[in-house]
Amino acid sequence: LAVGRGSGMDAAWATSPGGCEIVQSIMDCTGRWLSSIPGNLRGDTEELFLDDNTIRVLSNVSLLLYPQLWHLSLTRNRLELIEPGAFLSSQGLEVLSLTDNLLFTNYSLTATALSALPALRMLDLAGNQLREDMVSVLVSNLSSLESLSVARNFIMRLDSSIFTNLTQLLELNLEKNYIFEIDNAFEGLQRLQRLNIAYNYLPCLVGFGLTQLRVLNVSNNIIEWFLTLQNDDLFELEVLDLSHNHLLFFPVLPQQSKLHSLLLQDNRMSFYQRLPNGTSLANITVQFLIIDGNSTNITTVRLWEELCHSNLSSLRLLDMSQNQVWGLPDDFLAQMPSLTHLKLNQNCLEAFHLSEEDPLAMLTELDLSQNQLVELGVKVGFGDILPNLQLFNLSTNRLQALPPGIFTHTRKITTLDLSRNRVDLCPQAGEAKSLPCVDIRGVETLTHLSLAGCGLQGLSSRPFQGTSLRHLDLSDNRQVLSGDLGWLQDLVLTLQVLSLRNTSLSSTAVDFSALHSLVRLDLSGNSLAAFPPSLGALRLRSLDLRDNCLPALPPDVAQVPLGRSLRELYLSRNPYNCCTLGWWDALQLAEGLRVPDGREVTCSHGSRALSPGALPEPVLQSCRWQTADLALLYLVLALPTCLTLLVAFVVVFLMLKEKLLKMVKTRCGVSSPY
Repeated sequence: LAVGRGSGMDAAWATSPGGCEIVQSIMDCTGRWLSSIPGNLRGDTEELFLDDNTIRVLSNVSLLLYPQLWHLSLTRNRLELIEPGAFLSSQGLEVLSLTDNLLFTNYSLTATALSALPALRMLDLAGNQLREDMVSVLVSNLSSLESLSVARNFIMRLDSSIFTNLTQLLELNLEKNYIFEIDNAFEGLQRLQRLNIAYNYLPCLVGFGLTQLRVLNVSNNIIEWFLTLQNDDLFELEVLDLSHNHLLFFPVLPQQSKLHSLLLQDNRMSFYQRLPNGTSLANITVQFLIIDGNSTNITTVRLWEELCHSNLSSLRLLDMSQNQVWGLPDDFLAQMPSLTHLKLNQNCLEAFHLSEEDPLAMLTELDLSQNQLVELGVKVGFGDILPNLQLFNLSTNRLQALPPGIFTHTRKITTLDLSRNRVDLCPQAGEAKSLPCVDIRGVETLTHLSLAGCGLQGLSSRPFQGTSLRHLDLSDNRQVLSGDLGWLQDLVLTLQVLSLRNTSLSSTAVDFSALHSLVRLDLSGNSLAAFPPSLGALRLRSLDLRDNCLPALPPDVAQVPLGRSLRELYLSRNPYNCCTLGWWDALQLAEGLRVPDGREVTCSHGSRALSPGALPEPVLQSCRWQTADLALLYLVLALPTCLTLLVAFVVVFLMLKEKLLKMVKTRCGVSSPY
């Protein structure tokens, strides 16, 4: 239910004398360590928030100064008591939140106080350690209530006495209690539209007959059976959530309803019309023993007849993922002409057949991932099959091929996930291909394709011809880059996201320079020993280089077009050299660039792994010597030797000067002057 009165929330907040924030007639005193309601707030206060304080008692005089109050929140206090006259001056109160308090201690007195609120529409009593008898007393005189939450309490059993007077109730929240039995508890709630009983301990729901209910959430119980009263009444039910239960069979639904969303995820459900050994259980009935007081009734149900009688014509979403379905009954999907989303992932399907006879013309999403599919059958006639299908997920199966021409009938397909199947792509027309393959050539609408983990042994020439792929995932294919890389030429104009994670990529294997439209590139988990030069001219926004063998990035990485366009860069788990971190410093100064795994990035110095942002001084000094100019270093080392030799020469010369001069004169025949 929406709450609000156009209270001008766009206005600026101010601070009241009591430290509360104020905007117009709204007071926010959240988290102020208040032990009582302040008495110095504005008298025209209409909404008062006192969450996260330490208030224990709401006394008879607490709200006397605020007669215009219509919204009061006391969530997460220590409230034990609301005195009987506390709301006598607040007769216009419509919304009251008492979540996460201790109201179980004095619930009878609190009930008296609540009974003085004739206009109360919404009441939240979640997290107050209340039993069902306490709840019955607290709400017994609140006939104006439209929304009630008693979630996260100690309710175990519901009967017809608890909600007797709540004739205007539209929404009821009972989630996260300990409810194991419901006995005609909701029959008197003629206006109830939304019922939440999730996270309880209900073993079954038999004889469901709340025709006015629109949304029913009974997920996360232990329900094994769901049986609706079989009559001609029109059920208003639109959403039924039975996920995360123990359902053994498909639920028996109303014969007439408006159901558009049926959630059956994570159950134990299967269909037993035909078993894998060929046995048929179509004529077998199930008997229910229903004990009501002193009377005992036996109800016999022929499951397949009841399934056929259920009206699923308005169903748009069917989620049967995480069950034990190995096959669908005959004409099961034919009952759902409005279906747009079908989820059958994580089941035991070995085959799935499509034909024009299945009226799935509205289906836009089909998820068959994580099954055991070895065959996808298509019965082709003159009409289209799945003409509106946009997302087709076949990942993690045992498929080797898809039916030829399947995509000529799915005219709107945009996303295809074939990851973790042993499939190969069909080559260019005219080239021989003896093994089964998947042909996506000419599928102009296809924009997202995942072939991760398919064991591709190099792509034959131009398998993407005629497509407009924007996202391509080739990760976990160790040999996909071996051989001719001409397939890239058909993706130059459109490809925006490319994943080559764990593809044994070397530094010069692929030239990326022609992929001008690329904005995201994943090269993680490869053997790059140097930064690919062809990346420098791209204008990527995200680049993943994790788990490679890079000792450094180019020093000018932040100045090239790549560095100026990047907004996200992953760098961890590479053996960077601590003495060549100029590129790292440049990246730290790059405007708008984020390194999400920056704290995990390390560099190596000897046998040590260090953080590049906090290198010790001894390491810095060592790096300075290692990176100094070699000519200067050689000069410094050679200078002492040269000086030593020069001094030695001078000394020897002076000692032998006279003898040398005589010898020279004797040989030259010149008279001696002395």
